[in-house]
Amino acid sequence: MERPINVDSVQSSKLEGFNFWKETLREARHVVAPMVDQSELAWRMLSRNHNAHLCYTPMLHSSVFVRDASYRQENLQTCEQDRPLIVQFCGNKLDTFLRAGLLAQHMCDAIDINLGCPQSIAKRGHYGAFLQDEWKLLKEIVSECHKTWSVPITAKIRIFPSVEKTVEYAKMLEEAGAQLLTVHGRTRDQKGPLTGLASWLHIKKVREAVKIPVFANGNIQYLSDVTQCMEETGVQGVMIAEGSLHNPALFDGVNPPVWEMVEEYLQLVSQYPCSLTYIRGHIFKMCIHSFDVYNDWRIRLGECKSLDAVKQVMREFIEILKNDERKYQETPEVFTFDKLKFPYWICQPYVRPDPSTKTDKPSEAKRQRMVYDESLPEHLQGLSKKKLRKALQKPNKSLGNIHNPGRGKFEMCADCKTNARGQKCEKLLCKVCCRKMARQNSINCSGHNLYYKNSLPRQEREALLNKQATLGQQCDVIPP
Repeated sequence: MERPINVDSVQSSKLEGFNFWKETLREARHVVAPMVDQSELAWRMLSRNHNAHLCYTPMLHSSVFVRDASYRQENLQTCEQDRPLIVQFCGNKLDTFLRAGLLAQHMCDAIDINLGCPQSIAKRGHYGAFLQDEWKLLKEIVSECHKTWSVPITAKIRIFPSVEKTVEYAKMLEEAGAQLLTVHGRTRDQKGPLTGLASWLHIKKVREAVKIPVFANGNIQYLSDVTQCMEETGVQGVMIAEGSLHNPALFDGVNPPVWEMVEEYLQLVSQYPCSLTYIRGHIFKMCIHSFDVYNDWRIRLGECKSLDAVKQVMREFIEILKNDERKYQETPEVFTFDKLKFPYWICQPYVRPDPSTKTDKPSEAKRQRMVYDESLPEHLQGLSKKKLRKALQKPNKSLGNIHNPGRGKFEMCADCKTNARGQKCEKLLCKVCCRKMARQNSINCSGHNLYYKNSLPRQEREALLNKQATLGQQCDVIPP
């Protein structure tokens, strides 16, 4: 592994702590969080157009980033105007973090270690918030990365239930070499329907205890919340995630019509192309309240297979929303918006339902599904829509255990320990690692359908296949 020759010169040439925040990050106060599949370049540029001072890349898997050049090219895209920028990695191995950082440090202003992801995939991969109990490992990772990289290392963390333990945790990371901390004021168990409110008290105590800049994360729905959070906690900046997805202009202090944000985002996507999955996902979030009223248009957007199709669907849908706005200006009394603060065609926060208010009464959609299930044969009742469609399309085909509730826990690859291994792979590897080994050693893996042993060059193989097809002979050449 290639490392800088003189570690002392690296440390002396990069800014640290408050100097780093003031000069490199330009005293950033409005920060857009790292979000998986949602912090791509086009979205970052949209955020910067609306008063975001600092953006993070999506969370990147350090092990995949190191071994896969196409993953690096697809997931770490930037431009001259995309600064200041912090790249975030997840993982649990020191050597992998070091190598990933060396590959990315020339494209960013700092590198962040993800210690805040609470999702089940982070638990399986043993990263994110599920590393917060391994202080010895974290201290080693942060310390070595701080010594090796040419850019500062930062960390995004979640709190412990105890204020005292949260403060000690933050101080440990500071002593190890972290130059900035982002504190999400929720524990790793506060997620999904149990998200609840973030604790600004924990964030305040961390800010008072450390001598490096601190960003706060949690409970932000409007610009007034940003101001209040900074006043109550004393932090240097505030990070937003979900609030940005529903209103990209949050840091402007305005709530624009959804069509303004959608049209601007689609223009940026044309300039900075990205996955169609990301595009649809962003539009779903921005139009979440509009799609609650026009669910059929949500379905139409989900069926789009190209950017042009997305643009056409949204042009038609936007005309409907604009027409609703005109009707509202003429006869506002005919419109009701339930618990929304603004009309449904305005960008505004999404408030999760309180789990304590949940009832056992089924929704109308679920009730209709229950009635439909009762009309089906007994062996097809209770299936998901996908499995039911398969069963009805091919009634004579055995679908195996179609009532299986889940796929169970996967065994991990024996090499990378990150991806699930192939169930039929003799080497107990994932497909990426298996392909690499098969190429290097010229061996085959029938489980992954990889054949490198005794394989002919493609042109010779095609010529032989054509010749044997002409002669009517059976081909016994090993497939590619």
